[in-house]
Amino acid sequence: MEVKQSSLAAVGTKFSQYPTDGKVEIAFAGKSNVGKSTLINAMLGRKALARTSSQPGKTRTINFYDVNDCMYVVDLPGYGYAKVSNAERERWDDLINSYFEADRAVCLLVQLLDSRHAPSADDVQMLEYLHYHRIPFVAALTKGDKLKKSEMATRKEEFERICAPYGCQAVVLTSAENGLGMDELRALLEASMAAEDED
Repeated sequence: MEVKQSSLAAVGTKFSQYPTDGKVEIAFAGKSNVGKSTLINAMLGRKALARTSSQPGKTRTINFYDVNDCMYVVDLPGYGYAKVSNAERERWDDLINSYFEADRAVCLLVQLLDSRHAPSADDVQMLEYLHYHRIPFVAALTKGDKLKKSEMATRKEEFERICAPYGCQAVVLTSAENGLGMDELRALLEASMAAEDED
């Protein structure tokens, strides 16, 4: 997938604010501070398209990025930030549910997991959610540049074993810092979109 153009198309907190042109969507989900916005920027070849912050829980809306005028990359708000109130957590749940229950043209979800740590309880809950709702997904392991080279293959195998029962289609070790896994991830997104076109 060659990214020729990308721009912020819509920011929403409810269905009426989401795009209605029916373009295929690839959604990105992950824990607060897992590096979601940074990964999106790296994948799209833009430095500051998706807003990044050192403060977790910054993305509190659903952001739609138009890519090549043919698809949306959808940045879902990060979950699991301990310092938010229960009301904020409930708002996040409602926001995510409203997105997936709105019959969007989601052909794939990219679930981000920190390659350095075992999935958190919130991560597992998200994997269960994806499996229960039969949402096709791949796992992108972030911050791969922080691992020793000798750890990379083992860590990837561990995550493949963890994610397989939830229907994960592939596990990709990535790094927004050095580009690790970006081509592989783009190829997965392209294949998913091609399969959607055939349907």
